[in-house]
Amino acid sequence: MASNPTRQVIDRYLEALLGRGDFGAFLAEDVKWTTMETGEELHGREPVRAFIDALHTQLFDARPEVRSIVAADGAACLEADFVGTHTGEFAGIPATGAKVRVPYCVVYDVEGDLITALRGYLPLGVLVGQLQADRS
Repeated sequence: MASNPTRQVIDRYLEALLGRGDFGAFLAEDVKWTTMETGEELHGREPVRAFIDALHTQLFDARPEVRSIVAADGAACLEADFVGTHTGEFAGIPATGAKVRVPYCVVYDVEGDLITALRGYLPLGVLVGQLQADRS
Protein backbone atom coordinates (compact mmCIF):
# COMPACT_ATOMS: atom_id res chain seq x y z
CA MET A 1 0.00 0.00 0.00
CA ALA A 2 1.30 3.47 -0.86
CA SER A 3 2.37 6.00 1.78
CA ASN A 4 0.18 8.72 0.20
CA PRO A 5 -2.91 9.02 2.49
CA THR A 6 -5.26 9.64 -0.45
CA ARG A 7 -3.91 6.58 -2.24
CA GLN A 8 -4.37 4.52 0.94
CA VAL A 9 -8.06 5.47 1.07
CA ILE A 10 -8.57 4.59 -2.60
CA ASP A 11 -6.67 1.29 -2.23
CA ARG A 12 -8.81 0.27 0.77
CA TYR A 13 -12.01 1.36 -1.01
CA LEU A 14 -11.11 -0.70 -4.11
CA GLU A 15 -10.13 -3.69 -1.99
CA ALA A 16 -13.58 -3.59 -0.38
CA LEU A 17 -15.33 -3.09 -3.73
CA LEU A 18 -13.43 -5.92 -5.42
CA GLY A 19 -14.03 -8.20 -2.44
CA ARG A 20 -17.74 -7.31 -2.34
CA GLY A 21 -17.18 -5.88 1.14
CA ASP A 22 -18.34 -2.69 2.84
CA PHE A 23 -16.96 -0.14 0.38
CA GLY A 24 -19.66 2.29 1.57
CA ALA A 25 -17.63 2.79 4.76
CA PHE A 26 -15.19 4.85 2.66
CA LEU A 27 -17.89 7.26 1.44
CA ALA A 28 -18.60 10.50 3.29
CA GLU A 29 -22.15 10.93 4.58
CA ASP A 30 -22.72 13.73 2.03
CA VAL A 31 -20.77 12.13 -0.85
CA LYS A 32 -21.77 13.08 -4.40
CA TRP A 33 -21.66 10.85 -7.50
CA THR A 34 -21.79 12.48 -10.95
CA THR A 35 -22.19 10.50 -14.18
CA MET A 36 -20.25 12.84 -16.41
CA GLU A 37 -21.79 11.68 -19.71
CA THR A 38 -25.34 12.52 -18.59
CA GLY A 39 -24.81 14.95 -15.71
CA GLU A 40 -26.91 12.73 -13.44
CA GLU A 41 -26.04 13.23 -9.77
CA LEU A 42 -26.63 11.20 -6.64
CA HIS A 43 -26.17 12.63 -3.16
CA GLY A 44 -25.55 10.83 0.11
CA ARG A 45 -23.74 7.71 1.24
CA GLU A 46 -26.62 5.26 0.84
CA PRO A 47 -27.81 6.35 -2.65
CA VAL A 48 -24.22 6.37 -3.97
CA ARG A 49 -23.39 3.04 -2.33
CA ALA A 50 -26.61 1.48 -3.65
CA PHE A 51 -25.91 2.73 -7.19
CA ILE A 52 -22.35 1.36 -7.24
CA ASP A 53 -23.53 -1.91 -5.72
CA ALA A 54 -26.40 -2.29 -8.22
CA LEU A 55 -24.06 -1.64 -11.15
CA HIS A 56 -21.69 -4.39 -9.96
CA THR A 57 -24.10 -6.98 -8.52
CA GLN A 58 -27.66 -6.49 -9.84
CA LEU A 59 -27.52 -4.97 -13.33
CA PHE A 60 -24.23 -6.71 -14.06
CA ASP A 61 -22.10 -9.29 -12.31
CA ALA A 62 -19.01 -7.17 -12.75
CA ARG A 63 -15.75 -6.04 -11.26
CA PRO A 64 -13.33 -3.35 -12.30
CA GLU A 65 -10.03 -4.47 -13.77
CA VAL A 66 -7.68 -1.72 -12.63
CA ARG A 67 -5.26 -0.34 -15.21
CA SER A 68 -3.82 2.54 -13.20
CA ILE A 69 -4.37 4.80 -10.22
CA VAL A 70 -2.93 8.27 -9.82
CA ALA A 71 -3.28 9.90 -6.42
CA ALA A 72 -2.27 13.30 -5.10
CA ASP A 73 -3.22 15.15 -1.94
CA GLY A 74 -7.02 14.96 -1.81
CA ALA A 75 -7.62 13.67 -5.34
CA ALA A 76 -7.25 10.40 -7.23
CA CYS A 77 -8.04 9.01 -10.65
CA LEU A 78 -8.77 5.38 -11.44
CA GLU A 79 -8.47 4.02 -14.96
CA ALA A 80 -10.09 0.60 -15.31
CA ASP A 81 -12.18 -1.72 -17.44
CA PHE A 82 -15.72 -2.54 -16.34
CA VAL A 83 -15.80 -6.30 -16.97
CA GLY A 84 -18.75 -8.58 -16.36
CA THR A 85 -22.00 -10.18 -17.44
CA HIS A 86 -25.31 -8.38 -18.01
CA THR A 87 -27.68 -9.84 -15.38
CA GLY A 88 -30.44 -7.24 -14.91
CA GLU A 89 -32.38 -4.66 -16.91
CA PHE A 90 -30.11 -1.79 -17.90
CA ALA A 91 -31.06 1.18 -20.11
CA GLY A 92 -34.34 -0.56 -20.92
CA ILE A 93 -32.56 -3.71 -22.10
CA PRO A 94 -33.57 -6.88 -20.24
CA ALA A 95 -30.77 -9.12 -18.96
CA THR A 96 -28.98 -10.67 -21.94
CA GLY A 97 -26.17 -12.61 -20.31
CA ALA A 98 -23.82 -10.64 -22.59
CA LYS A 99 -20.20 -10.32 -21.57
CA VAL A 100 -19.12 -6.67 -21.43
CA ARG A 101 -15.77 -4.90 -21.25
CA VAL A 102 -15.86 -1.11 -21.20
CA PRO A 103 -12.97 1.22 -20.33
CA TYR A 104 -13.77 3.96 -17.83
CA CYS A 105 -12.30 6.44 -15.36
CA VAL A 106 -13.45 7.70 -11.98
CA VAL A 107 -12.05 10.83 -10.38
CA TYR A 108 -12.27 10.90 -6.58
CA ASP A 109 -12.14 13.78 -4.12
CA VAL A 110 -10.87 12.61 -0.74
CA GLU A 111 -10.93 14.42 2.61
CA GLY A 112 -9.25 12.63 5.49
CA ASP A 113 -10.17 8.97 5.13
CA LEU A 114 -13.41 9.49 3.23
CA ILE A 115 -14.33 9.91 -0.41
CA THR A 116 -16.43 13.08 -0.77
CA ALA A 117 -17.09 13.02 -4.51
CA LEU A 118 -16.87 10.61 -7.44
CA ARG A 119 -17.07 11.69 -11.07
CA GLY A 120 -17.61 8.70 -13.34
CA TYR A 121 -16.49 8.85 -16.96
CA LEU A 122 -18.19 5.69 -18.22
CA PRO A 123 -19.07 5.61 -21.94
CA LEU A 124 -22.68 4.48 -21.54
CA GLY A 125 -23.20 4.39 -25.31
CA VAL A 126 -20.39 1.83 -25.64
CA LEU A 127 -21.91 -0.27 -22.85
CA VAL A 128 -25.39 -0.17 -24.40
CA GLY A 129 -23.85 -0.93 -27.83
CA GLN A 130 -22.25 -4.09 -26.44
CA LEU A 131 -25.60 -5.20 -25.03
CA GLN A 132 -27.44 -4.47 -28.26
CA ALA A 133 -24.78 -6.23 -30.37
CA ASP A 134 -25.34 -9.36 -28.28
CA ARG A 135 -29.08 -9.25 -29.11
CA SER A 136 -28.59 -9.14 -32.91
